[in-house]
Amino acid sequence: MSDDTDSKKIKELFYKVMANPWPYRIIRFALAALFIYGGVVKLFDPKAFAATISTYDLVPEVLLPVIAIGLPILEIIAGLALVFDRIWGHHLITVLLALFVFVLGYGVLGDLNVDCGCFGAEELNKQAGLRAAFYRDLMLIGIVMPYLYLSRWVRVRSGNGE
Repeated sequence: MSDDTDSKKIKELFYKVMANPWPYRIIRFALAALFIYGGVVKLFDPKAFAATISTYDLVPEVLLPVIAIGLPILEIIAGLALVFDRIWGHHLITVLLALFVFVLGYGVLGDLNVDCGCFGAEELNKQAGLRAAFYRDLMLIGIVMPYLYLSRWVRVRSGNGE
């Protein structure tokens, strides 16, 4: 019976922690700010961002202008959706992070000496910046996004949704 009681206490603690809106809000707003900032910085200089994209050699030349403007706009939209706690914003952020992990992983595995393109200005040590961005995005998609989804689900299920 002690195991059953311990299990119940752990479950209650888990739900209590996950239902707390403040960590959820702080993490959600921080991630939203990251995406909005990254999108705005890239929109200020789409030619430089297109040049960065072209160094990966993954996008046909004819599509570079569309990607260089469209991707930052998507980042801004996803960030704003996250601010307003729209579930489709969670989905869009997850898709964008998966795309970024794929592209950054391609750059790391290919030992490319390119800027990650994350926040505009080129970094001094491009390969180290590429690796850092890859690991950051892996953490975001592997830890932060599951937390946001689970916390939102617990709060909605318990009737404490925002």
